[in-house]
Amino acid sequence: MKWTDEFLVVLAYSSKTQLAIIFAFVFFFGTLLLGHYFVSITTFHGVLAPMTDVIRAKLEHRYDKVAWGLLFAFTMLAVKCYKKDRKRFLGYL
Repeated sequence: MKWTDEFLVVLAYSSKTQLAIIFAFVFFFGTLLLGHYFVSITTFHGVLAPMTDVIRAKLEHRYDKVAWGLLFAFTMLAVKCYKKDRKRFLGYL
């Protein structure tokens, strides 16, 4: 069996891996979109008004970091679930 066939068979039957991949993309794009929305509505008045753009950039950078962290974490979870289900489905040690 080719490795591509093996990969697709395990992926087709592994619901945990599928969910981890779906969650990776949903949470990545959801965090980016919500972060951009929340940062765009942030306004300061008074003394902090000139610093609004600087603070927005910092906040948006933090949302980017969180989004990439979620993508990485869910991808690692998908790999872990894939390896576990590969052993279970194909009988490898």
